[in-house]
Amino acid sequence: MKQREIIKTYSNGELTVVWEPKKCIHAGECLKLLPNVYNPKEKPWIKVENASTNELIHQIKACPSGALSYKTESDMNKKESHLETKVEVLKDGPLLIYGSLTITKQDGNKEKKQRTTAFCRCGASANKPYCDGAHNKTDFKG
Repeated sequence: MKQREIIKTYSNGELTVVWEPKKCIHAGECLKLLPNVYNPKEKPWIKVENASTNELIHQIKACPSGALSYKTESDMNKKESHLETKVEVLKDGPLLIYGSLTITKQDGNKEKKQRTTAFCRCGASANKPYCDGAHNKTDFKG
């Protein structure tokens, strides 16, 4: 049985922040750029009212894993566009794939991914083939 993915949304009326915790590689860019918005010790941990829409967009674009994304009100009425596929190898971290992907798993099941997908390179992820940030604990170099 397929496990249900958690997806949380937070809106300021103009922008909706989408958080997919399973994608997070714990790079901490959200905390570094907007500590007044992102506080994992509080609930809800994302407080979009503590930053402007432009500040939120700037920070979300800095999220290396794609765990944070956003939709504007005008996006809600548009269909997701296909992005050019790009690959980036993060130093001592995951392989990032930007674009729309269809992943065929060992059991034959297919999974669609959009925007950014982080793949494990260290071998220690509990969520293979995806990165879960375990490289930070194993002191992975590469």
